[in-house]
Amino acid sequence: MRQVLVYDFPTRVFHWLFAGFFITAFAISNWVDDDSARFSLHMLAGMGMVFVVGLRLVWSLVGTRHARLADLSLNPMQLLGYFKGMFTGGGGRWIGHNPASSWAAVVMIGLALGLGTTGYLMATGGENDSIKEVHELMANAFLVVVLLHIAGVVLHVLKHRDRLPAAMVTGRKQALSDDQVSVRAVPVAGWALIALTGLFMGYLVQHYDAQARTLDLFGITLQLGENESEGGSETEGENESEEHEDD
Repeated sequence: MRQVLVYDFPTRVFHWLFAGFFITAFAISNWVDDDSARFSLHMLAGMGMVFVVGLRLVWSLVGTRHARLADLSLNPMQLLGYFKGMFTGGGGRWIGHNPASSWAAVVMIGLALGLGTTGYLMATGGENDSIKEVHELMANAFLVVVLLHIAGVVLHVLKHRDRLPAAMVTGRKQALSDDQVSVRAVPVAGWALIALTGLFMGYLVQHYDAQARTLDLFGITLQLGENESEGGSETEGENESEEHEDD
């Protein structure tokens, strides 16, 4: 059966940037100690993730057919029917986002914005146990949704024997009818998305003070970790106090 271009270049670029930023942020948060200077990279990656989400939301309003919010299948009954069909052998197929991937996309974007909000609150001095717990809860929920999404893709491939994962690389899927046509690739918008993301990340790196572990984000100072110089001063002060006590 012939193939048509379903996902334009900007949509595919967003998909991989979004995944890359989340994986980077999640891995650092779990493998790097909070007190390490490298932990700040977790927050920088998180900001990158929120930035590309913002660009994706804009593209969901002006992009090609299957990149738009209107293309998502968010009817709860369609979702139930999709899951039922996965295990009974029935159910239809979608040229764009199916109900499961539609809900997964909405939930992941919502969680990404929630992670960005709680991360911002912590970086501007609002860090407390409740905000941190909510932040960690959303990060773990995000991971669960990702794993469920991957499991759904695997089940889809086993059932329909198609190359669905390749669609987010090539953008192409098998046409379900003779009247389906390809969307525009829009390569210029995709390269613009990459360029804007690169410029934003470059701005973050340029305005990040590694020694103080602070970031000047458009005039707002964000604390991305403990100030090493202040920590050293406090330690020296404690040592001096202990020496005086010994005397």
